[in-house]
Amino acid sequence: MSVTQAALGLPLSPFRRTVQGFPSARLPSPHGGLPIEVSLIAQLGHGAGSQLLAGVMARQSKHDTYRDELDEPSARIGDTDFSKGDATALYTFTVGAKGHPFHRHAGHRVFTAVSGSGGTRLRFSTASDAEIERDPARFIEAMRCVEIPPDCLFTVRFGGGTWHQFTPLRERSRHPALFAISCHTNELGGDLPDALKQQVLANHGTLHALTELPPFNVTELVRHTPLDQLPIPTIALSLDAPAGTWQSRLCAAARHVLGGLRGYAARLQSSRGYRWSNELTAVALAVAPAGSLLHQQMNDGPIHHEDHCLIDLVDPALARLGSTRLLAGLLEAFVQSPPVSVSFLMQLRNLLVKPLGLRTSPLGCPVSSLLSPPCANMFADRFPVREQASDARDADSQVVLGANDKHLLFRSCVGVAINGDRIGFTLGTRVRCTNPFGHIYMGLIEHVHRRYITPTLLRQAIEHLREHESVRPRP
Repeated sequence: MSVTQAALGLPLSPFRRTVQGFPSARLPSPHGGLPIEVSLIAQLGHGAGSQLLAGVMARQSKHDTYRDELDEPSARIGDTDFSKGDATALYTFTVGAKGHPFHRHAGHRVFTAVSGSGGTRLRFSTASDAEIERDPARFIEAMRCVEIPPDCLFTVRFGGGTWHQFTPLRERSRHPALFAISCHTNELGGDLPDALKQQVLANHGTLHALTELPPFNVTELVRHTPLDQLPIPTIALSLDAPAGTWQSRLCAAARHVLGGLRGYAARLQSSRGYRWSNELTAVALAVAPAGSLLHQQMNDGPIHHEDHCLIDLVDPALARLGSTRLLAGLLEAFVQSPPVSVSFLMQLRNLLVKPLGLRTSPLGCPVSSLLSPPCANMFADRFPVREQASDARDADSQVVLGANDKHLLFRSCVGVAINGDRIGFTLGTRVRCTNPFGHIYMGLIEHVHRRYITPTLLRQAIEHLREHESVRPRP
């Protein structure tokens, strides 16, 4: 099946208009629904679109909620909370160089996007189900296009039930079409099947589950029709130069080349990101907290080094778990999620001291004895400790770790104290040097141990604890 140009009866009449503000297109719905609205916001640097898309596509693929279906990879980055009356959800999605198939959603959509360095074509069809059932060709007759130039920031809004397809401007383009951040203002919007409603209410909705493809006869019609060769009514938005001029063609060619180079360079880079927060601020203490088991350690001789670190946190959900469970989770985090930087320093230290026959461990020294063989005193039946204590209210739990080496002895105390919704996590260490080399060794590492290793170990363990306890069932 195919649709001829004569059957469409839609000759194009080019008309150029200069506008102030944001160039936009508004396509009304013939059936009384919400209009389709597209606004061009800003032009990015030459090649910036494909560079941005290469990085964000790699980052998106690492997300916990990543799904790759219907040629529209996506990730859900904002959940609904119906218990608090919030029906909104937030997604990211990308459309590659081959575009994606026509589809629609029951609810209306609002998204902000960046076009690739080959530009983007937005196709919309406002044909109703009744019209399509009578004549599948009506799907193409009701089609309208909006063209977005390369490397642009733009917004799109359209009502539920609007068929749409996004592709690069040119066929066989090597540039991806777009990256978007989509806000579902009502995840339950539209006429959803009961099973899908229950999935959404359970906060398990996905972009693809909320997507409907056209009937088979329409899909086949579109597949066999060269849409690019039909005079489909089109609005071309631009910022640098009017569409169709030699300036715009020259600009598009430059962006096409630079986008390929910058996109390739972006794919060679790491897709990691960073998160900084002062919520877990470590406070250095001059002495161990009152009641710390560390006060009872190594009192039969001199103490040559001592450092103590406290991180206070207000978290009602964590506090309800009790100090014993939190301390067990903290020790587990020391073993399972050591900071990369501390692990690197330990590898360097192990390399240097191994020829001297000193004790080595992949963990930071304050907690390295957690990898010792099982002993008579095990905390939570998993962790070898020298001493442990917990109060009757499960509000205060501590363990003492440590080991004896050729050059020094060390004892560390890890504690969790709960007071209402506030939790105090502590890590402190005492060291006694047993020979001149021990004094030299501690002199070299004392500053980094006190100011970096101890607070970094504790902060990373608390982060790991919070992430994993947040998904575990509450007792």
